[in-house]
Amino acid sequence: MGNGGPGYTIPAEFRPTLFHRKGVVAAARQGDNVNPEKKSGSSQFYIVQGKTFTDQQLDSVEVTRLHGYKLPVAHREVYKTIGGTPQLDQNYTVFGEVVAGLDVVDKIASSATSAGQDRDRPLQDIRILKAKLIKRKNHY
Repeated sequence: MGNGGPGYTIPAEFRPTLFHRKGVVAAARQGDNVNPEKKSGSSQFYIVQGKTFTDQQLDSVEVTRLHGYKLPVAHREVYKTIGGTPQLDQNYTVFGEVVAGLDVVDKIASSATSAGQDRDRPLQDIRILKAKLIKRKNHY
């Protein structure tokens, strides 16, 4: 339940066109202190819910969390209107996106969670019962 895995990692893959907008699916990983190469975990992922940002908040994220990495103008517009987690850009590998059912992402994010040692774990299990791979044109 959030720990362990098959025992291997996957090299980081960062693409300037793939960013942490609401609905993105990305690979979890260990922190920079033990994983400076930012290799992805092999069995855990997250779906971005995030929040919307102002220009001032995005400026602050660039300086304090992205260490000077400048968010492209188009990404900034998405973060100001749809939302996401810009502080994760170019730090965690994005590999998919929810293209229908963003309301379900909101429902998952609003679920009651534990305040104990397993902080943020939903009190009721949430299961993905069906997912579909949609091949798209190359984003690179």
